[in-house]
Amino acid sequence: MATAKKGSASKAGGVRFSEETASAHSHVHFDEKLHDSVVMVIPEKDGNFLVKVGFLKIQHKYEIIFTLPEVPALGKDVCPAPVPNPHLRVTDVKVAPEGGLRVTCEYMAHQEGVLQEEMTLVSESKEDACVRVRVHARVMDRHHGTPMLLEGVRCVGAELEYDSEHSDWQGFD
Repeated sequence: MATAKKGSASKAGGVRFSEETASAHSHVHFDEKLHDSVVMVIPEKDGNFLVKVGFLKIQHKYEIIFTLPEVPALGKDVCPAPVPNPHLRVTDVKVAPEGGLRVTCEYMAHQEGVLQEEMTLVSESKEDACVRVRVHARVMDRHHGTPMLLEGVRCVGAELEYDSEHSDWQGFD
């Protein structure tokens, strides 16, 4: 009889987790500083900038908006240099209300892997004043899901890929 009481006592005295504690252990928490959700603009030693836009999906076109810190050498009247880049196109540059330059561009994720495309912003009034901006993206292939886009990045379209399974061609007789 004493053992039965002891057994029931050990059951009653078992470890219990409150709902709060149990749910706290069932989720993965990330350090906010390590997984920031905005486009990162990183000044480089030479006065140029690196812009990290996170994960993108191949064959998709994105609108990317970011703010560069003020670049006194450029002044306020800035435009993109007329250097053609089939994958990165500046659509707008204006002075940001909070200071600096607000840049809007379109980026076509054309190849899988870690990619960097470059743009140059020039001053309209100061000759030879320019700043180079490298856009850094990690492009996933179409079979690896849909990335969670950073704040400042928006998908604006997808290129249709040729898929041989959907061809109407019957082949040679």
